[in-house]
Amino acid sequence: MLIPLSRKTLENLIPLAATSTQYKHCWGKPADVLRRFLYSIAAVVAIALLGILFPEGFDPVLFLLAVVAFCYWLWAPIYVAWLRNRDYRRYEFGGFWTGEVLDKFITEEVVRVQETVDKKGELVVIENREKLVNLEIGDETGFTTIIQVPLQKRHRDIRPGDWAELVMLSNRSDLSRIMKMTDVFIPDAKVWVSDYPYLRRDAFLEVSRRIREEDVAYDQVPPEPSRTRPMRPISGRSIPNEPPDRPRLPRYDR
Repeated sequence: MLIPLSRKTLENLIPLAATSTQYKHCWGKPADVLRRFLYSIAAVVAIALLGILFPEGFDPVLFLLAVVAFCYWLWAPIYVAWLRNRDYRRYEFGGFWTGEVLDKFITEEVVRVQETVDKKGELVVIENREKLVNLEIGDETGFTTIIQVPLQKRHRDIRPGDWAELVMLSNRSDLSRIMKMTDVFIPDAKVWVSDYPYLRRDAFLEVSRRIREEDVAYDQVPPEPSRTRPMRPISGRSIPNEPPDRPRLPRYDR
């Protein structure tokens, strides 16, 4: 089931500024932090050299640049999160999609290839592989897609048959062509599936709760004769009773 969302709701679900969860995600591993810190030190040294070469008239500007450069290791995650959020917010239309986990399987993917030389002088290629969890999700219209993210321990609680909720993004008002999908929430397992937390999760859960309440209220009203049940929009947008065919996505990668 795909329920259109208003632009205001989309902007609330996918913020432009980095949230604390997004900042934590972009903070990275200790090696990433160390690399950013070394970049900061290198930039400060470069600015100091400029100050030595041009000692007059640039002191306030160079000092400000040095402060910004030194803090790079702190503000870089905010900038990275802003870029990723902006990439998703450029899609004007979106919908709240509820599907079912049809299949779950694990694969491996080469994430990095290193070439080195052993003691005999022979070239050795080392492949760093990463395990990925793949979720095939579909709905009653026959539309299916595969979500693929790095495997984590919490993913073991997901089972075929579980409900899945996410936000689909499109450039078309009828959502007939899906361009992007956000992180997935599995209500039965209370698990988020994503490689990056695009959604404000508190806001997403609130939208999910409202939709469920509307479904319960709607089911309690006797249907009128000769009428089919329409899809109810969020914040005033609607789509036809029979949504346009959406092509099967062969694979949704990160």
